[in-house]
Amino acid sequence: MADGPRPRRESDASMSSSPDSSPDSSVYHEFAARSDFIELRRRYRLFAFPATLAFMVWYVTYVICNNWARDFMDTRVVGHVNIALVFGLLQFASTFAIAFFYARHATAALDPLAGQLRDDFDDQTGRARQQREAGR
Repeated sequence: MADGPRPRRESDASMSSSPDSSPDSSVYHEFAARSDFIELRRRYRLFAFPATLAFMVWYVTYVICNNWARDFMDTRVVGHVNIALVFGLLQFASTFAIAFFYARHATAALDPLAGQLRDDFDDQTGRARQQREAGR
């Protein structure tokens, strides 16, 4: 075993550096202030926050009804199928519906803007040239 500190390798520096000391940090900060990035965040929040709030209200309503409105939840709809079972299955349906509508929203409103921002970022940081040279 050698005494003293071991020589620092280039990979050690990249692993221990903070995000603010990376060569791209100034570009990251510049992009975070751009109007199109702010618009991307606004579009995302315009869908994500209301959808999350609506689902949480729906889920909490389901839980509250199961705990304190047992007579209502025990009401039979068809045969042995009661409202509790229907509400439980609708939890799955609403989850898939939210995922479906988010995918449509992302494809139409988020992906084009995000793609443009990614391309601009790659151009400014030199990554586009590296990717072309690598044959991507």
